[in-house]
Amino acid sequence: MRTGAIVAALAGLAVAVWFVLHVGFASVMSAAAAVGWSGFAILCLYALAMAAVLGAAWYALTPSAPLHTFVWGRIVRDAAGEVLPFSQLGGILIGVRALILRGLPAPQAFASSIVDVTTEMMAQIVFILIGVALFRTGLPAAAIAGIVFVLMGALAFIVMQRRGLVLVNRLAERFLPGAARQTRAFHDAVEAIYAHPARLASSSAIHLAGWILSGAGVWLTVKLIGGRLDFAGAVAIEAVLCALRSAAVFVPGALGVQEAGYALLLPLFGLPAEMGLAVSLLKRAREIAIGVPVLLTWQGLEGRRAFAAPET
Repeated sequence: MRTGAIVAALAGLAVAVWFVLHVGFASVMSAAAAVGWSGFAILCLYALAMAAVLGAAWYALTPSAPLHTFVWGRIVRDAAGEVLPFSQLGGILIGVRALILRGLPAPQAFASSIVDVTTEMMAQIVFILIGVALFRTGLPAAAIAGIVFVLMGALAFIVMQRRGLVLVNRLAERFLPGAARQTRAFHDAVEAIYAHPARLASSSAIHLAGWILSGAGVWLTVKLIGGRLDFAGAVAIEAVLCALRSAAVFVPGALGVQEAGYALLLPLFGLPAEMGLAVSLLKRAREIAIGVPVLLTWQGLEGRRAFAAPET
């Protein structure tokens, strides 16, 4: 990890611990334990169903491999981004590697991943706007700043992506002729995806459904804890929180940001702060329960491929 990431992670951990201690450790743990093992199992199954939806959005862009390949790639991507001490970028790269291990050509794996991130951002913009429209009370200043930052960043990424690819291709051809062939293959794979607007629209629509389902996940968690929150309120909370998490993209796992967000947002809908922290802790526990076995499986596949590779 780079020094900046370590500092950001430690600062985020300090914020999370402060919120838990400030609200009350016992009350937070009591709220989290209220779901029971059966409730926690339901949350894990719900997360896997969400991964299947997001994998389908990826698959919609380039249906040249089986759907389950992209579902697995998405599960690995999210596990790496949530469990390992990386930013979201690290998770994206590991997800691409998972596709390559399943037989997808590297240029196509990288290209589909980049475009998938783009369609997810497009859906995220719509989701955030929906969430802001559903918010009944004034948003905190930090939330407003995060929303503006994410919207501007997402729009800039979408607009500059294809122009940036052209520039990379030209630079590679001029200064790295040995890599130009692979760069052109990647560029051609991206252009091939963009040549099918219907696929882009389908991927964006599925991603939007996935974002809305993430709001349903908040509603489900609150219900299992024993609280009352309507679906619109859950969507509004998750939309604002996803903007905050995206604004803190360089903080590993959005540590501290997620805890502060739930603790501050749920009281705006009449729920106690300890329930917000319990929602966050259950989300992290669910990520670990799913992510650790997934990453161990991925590492096993990497190791088997390494041993099977012919000696040079």
